[in-house]
Amino acid sequence: MKRVVLALYRVRIPLYYLAAVILIGNALLGRLLSTGGVRELRLVVVFAALGVAALCLALAFLAPRLLPEHPVRVVAPPVRGRWVGVNSPASQVPSHGVRAYGQAYAIDVVADPVDTPRPEFGRRMMRAVSKYPAFGEPVFAMLDGEVVRASGWRRDHRARSNAWGIFYMMAEGVIREIGGPGFVVGNHVTIRSDDGVYATVAHLRQGSLTVKVGDRVTAGSIIGQCGNSGNTSEPHVHAQLMDRASFWTARGLPMTFAGITLDDEDEKTEALPANDQHMTVDSPVCPETH
Repeated sequence: MKRVVLALYRVRIPLYYLAAVILIGNALLGRLLSTGGVRELRLVVVFAALGVAALCLALAFLAPRLLPEHPVRVVAPPVRGRWVGVNSPASQVPSHGVRAYGQAYAIDVVADPVDTPRPEFGRRMMRAVSKYPAFGEPVFAMLDGEVVRASGWRRDHRARSNAWGIFYMMAEGVIREIGGPGFVVGNHVTIRSDDGVYATVAHLRQGSLTVKVGDRVTAGSIIGQCGNSGNTSEPHVHAQLMDRASFWTARGLPMTFAGITLDDEDEKTEALPANDQHMTVDSPVCPETH
């Protein structure tokens, strides 16, 4: 029984999308399918879709208690310099409020160098991404392995830089969800390690990818640049580990960065920055030899 529950949990997102399509289709075309035996069939399909949607919601809330725990994987940081943690699993799990798309233990990091401060939140609804120090910064592979996904065609939109901008981003996010996870994570690279762990970095700059599917990479090698593609408020790097390549069915895995310093400490450690906590990465770090 437990295996069945976990199997259903893994496919809950595509099932929910299918149920949503059926229900939306019924709302739009139901009157055209209300004659004869077609009406009875339509009602059966609609009630089945409602049942599937309810099951998916129940799985989202209840099944995580049955999920097996995985060891924390030490990976190379995907950035260099001084960055601040946002939506961090060091503060809460799931870090982004949902476990969908393998995001349970994902972290966002935003460049915050001492000599180049980020624009303050407020005033303008949208700002040019070039105003943000993160934009264009190199992004590095977190694991040794093979590139299995590499998407870099999506545009970098303007930053959403006040409350109205965030409201616009949330409304826009609903549309992105309809398009699927690719429109949420934006430009991204996924690397498969030899032991079957998948590392994804997302929201990369359009046209900046330096790798393609099938390439072998080593931890710490440059794979692209930080951008503002997908569902983002400002340029930042989104990083996560998964047990599958597909965002539709992947479960998130816990991770920690090798060789970082937190806040004003001098000693390097293996950790993730908590929300609003700074981390500094001075040089490439290989987790296997750290």
